[in-house]
Amino acid sequence: MKILVTGGAGFIGSHTVDMLIANGYQVRIVDNLLEQVHQGKKPSYLNKKAEFIRGDVADLNAWKKWLNRVDIVMHLASMTGLAQSMYEPAAYCKANIMGTANFYETLVKNPEIRKRLKKIIIASSKTIYGEGAYRCKEHGIKFPELRTLEQLQKKDWELHCEECGRVMQTMPIPEEKPAQNLSVYALTKYTTEKLALMYGNTLSIPTIAFRYFSVYGPRQSLSNPYTGVCSIFLSRIKNKQQPVIFEDGNQVRDFIFVEDIARVNLLAVKNANKTEAYNVGSGIGTSIEQVALTINEILGTNIKANVTNDFRYGDTRNDLSDNSKVERDLKFKTKYSFKEGIKKLIEWGEKERAVDRFDAAERERKRLLGK
Repeated sequence: MKILVTGGAGFIGSHTVDMLIANGYQVRIVDNLLEQVHQGKKPSYLNKKAEFIRGDVADLNAWKKWLNRVDIVMHLASMTGLAQSMYEPAAYCKANIMGTANFYETLVKNPEIRKRLKKIIIASSKTIYGEGAYRCKEHGIKFPELRTLEQLQKKDWELHCEECGRVMQTMPIPEEKPAQNLSVYALTKYTTEKLALMYGNTLSIPTIAFRYFSVYGPRQSLSNPYTGVCSIFLSRIKNKQQPVIFEDGNQVRDFIFVEDIARVNLLAVKNANKTEAYNVGSGIGTSIEQVALTINEILGTNIKANVTNDFRYGDTRNDLSDNSKVERDLKFKTKYSFKEGIKKLIEWGEKERAVDRFDAAERERKRLLGK
């Protein structure tokens, strides 16, 4: 089988390509080598057994050529970054929404291509959910709205039951939770997912949309201030700068190691035969402050985080994946603990250049807010 992997030179894409090739699949990569991530150059880790095409998914006319003799499409190409998406909405919509729409327009207009396709796998995101899921001791499961500006200004960080006012307990997020889409990035991923599931049913092509939670690990850029918090904190600490934490540092994220993500992508190639959306996380919550502590522990450094007790309006408090559906249907289980994954990230980062661009990103955020 030949698999087209868009974004195959990227963080998640390259690990997935390696795993697919190791399992005997032929792989064609399409990637635009985005300057912000790759500085326009093919990364040294790119698998030499894969066919590589430099191209942009926003180019409608190129898709027909890319899909030639392809059996499965894994559409991972995406601009990523919640904050950046808010002041570059056109770029994010072009790459993420139009890139996906171009793919499906090509399938609609070329029945000989779509008839060959056995399945499609699309990268969605947990960001579509917005705020997490919670339980009130008295009133049960709740899917609350974003915390108000007034609440955050009082430095009241927790989520309260709207019926009784009690602080609620964080719960795993089920796939049934309504989407809130609190950023342009989240909205583009939600649109990507909805396009895929809609056309999966319309064209009778089994389609999987994976809602990845907080992915981290080797090959995650240490110089891109809009990537994940693990690599941002590692870059800060390598540059002897304090990681900056908003609120009180106790907000929780569900971190999942990139090789676990590559493995669930492989399982979908092998076993998925229906059109469905799945959460993919570790199912284990880790506080943002614990991320900084773990990196310091492994590096043997003691650069304490700057816990600002300030806030970024639009941030969510907690998220945690309910993995029961993907575990049941695809027999997926994570392999790596958070600490094991951070060790691998740090080992990889020893030879990587880490340019700390956090301050520049922070200036852009404040400019958006008129500060």
